[in-house]
Amino acid sequence: MTKARLVPLDGYIEYTPEQMLSRARKFYENMKRRRTVRDFSDKPVPRELIEQVIMTAGTAPSGANMQPWHFVVVSDPQVKKEIRQAAEQVEKEFYEQRAPDYWLRDLEHLATDSDKPHLEQAPYLIVVFSQRHKLDTDGAITHHYYLGESVGISMGMLITAIHQAGLVSLTHTPHPMSFLRKLLDRPKHETPVLILAVGYPKDGARVPDISKKNLNEIATFV
Repeated sequence: MTKARLVPLDGYIEYTPEQMLSRARKFYENMKRRRTVRDFSDKPVPRELIEQVIMTAGTAPSGANMQPWHFVVVSDPQVKKEIRQAAEQVEKEFYEQRAPDYWLRDLEHLATDSDKPHLEQAPYLIVVFSQRHKLDTDGAITHHYYLGESVGISMGMLITAIHQAGLVSLTHTPHPMSFLRKLLDRPKHETPVLILAVGYPKDGARVPDISKKNLNEIATFV
């Protein structure tokens, strides 16, 4: 077994309790403004900005530090069109054939259906892939651990970074998503888990009138 190489903690900044509470409150107030948006502007987004938010996502903790994620950034209009066509076909089957009535009822207040114009409207689509393992150049396999947890944390940090930068996003998880592996030419050991549309909101964009659960509903202190 390889011996662990430990280095001094670098970069930690200790704040006073008052500063910590102030920072936590300000961050919460900022994140409360985050909304999922379906109406995107065609205003261009600098590629460097997308690179930065992905780098932030890449700092997420992961099982054994294997970082089992890969982000495919799509801006080519033709590729976005192909993704939309494939996604809408899958979604149409879901809404018309596979979705149980209770699921459709729960979606009604969100005004969502099988039509997904945002997949072409948004300047960028970030498709997140989960990697079961890593293949070295000689074909050797390095196993990855806690894929769902690791990739989920990374995606949460990605969405947070996008909001912090001043952009909006929309999570999209058509099922099944295997068409993305083929369209984006990804290897078999990668599984697509999310399409994230990213850009500026369109003028006059509207969002569902919803609220979030309060602290007592989401947390228990013992």
